[in-house]
Formats: sequence, structure tokens, C-alpha cells
Amino acid sequence: MIKRPPGMGGFEFVVLAKLRAQQLIRGCRPRVEGLHKATITAQLEVAAGLVTQLSAAIAVVAEPAAIRGGVLDEALAVGVGSA
Repeated sequence: MIKRPPGMGGFEFVVLAKLRAQQLIRGCRPRVEGLHKATITAQLEVAAGLVTQLSAAIAVVAEPAAIRGGVLDEALAVGVGSA
């Protein structure tokens, strides 16, 4: 069983892990070592504090090609990923 970081609620942990798993499935590089499925890798990354709420939300909203096209700037301007 993977334990969530202290101070992080269960719902927040699950949502961040889901967003990160989507990134991994689309081809992002894992931030932890090991050969695990995307869901387990995402949970390990969140538990280790390697994934933040803002980085996970932005990457799901804006695809890599869209980031280069200025969509990321627009998303940040309207507050996407703000805590």
C-alpha cells in the first residue's frame, strides 16, 4: 500500500495521481525508478512529493504542442491550476 504524504487528504492524493497517470500514459517520463504501471508510478511520485498540484493540472489542460502555441499562457491568465 502506498501512503500519502502527511497533510494531504485522500481526495487530493487520488486526483493528483490520476492527473499524473494521464501524463504518463501520454508519454511523459516517470520521475521515479522502476517498472510499474502508470497508476502505481503516479501514486509513487505523488507520495514522494515529486508532483505538485499546479504542474499536474497545467499538463493535463495543455498538451505539449499547445504549450508552444500559447495556450499555456492563456490558461495561466485565467487561473487554471490555481490553488
